Amino acid sequence: MQAMVIDDSRPIRRIESDILQELGFETTAAVDGRDALTQLLSRDAPPDVVLVDWNMPEMDGLEFIKTLRRDARFRGVVVLMVTTETEPDQMLRALSAGADEYLMKPFQKEGLVEKLRLVGMVR
Repeated sequence: MQAMVIDDSRPIRRIESDILQELGFETTAAVDGRDALTQLLSRDAPPDVVLVDWNMPEMDGLEFIKTLRRDARFRGVVVLMVTTETEPDQMLRALSAGADEYLMKPFQKEGLVEKLRLVGMVR
């Protein structure tokens, strides 16, 4: 299984990647939405799951999700928005844009694992 972590914080990318790798995922990382799209468009196959932060420079997570969902090649990619945005309206915006699940930071490992379970990425 392939995963991509998109976050402008290096420590957060490392934490999320470590958890995903413990679960058996091969991971790649990007510093913002634009970087992620560049990487995705150069790959032969999309990742199975993407964890994306909302607040990032260049292209934020919401715009990344909207762009990703407009491209048929990525419609099957599971997207988790992992963010400090805690307002119900923000959660609704992310889910309406195409996020499959929403996880608020800070989170515990078990919280991320449970979200991955909900979207069918882990047992």
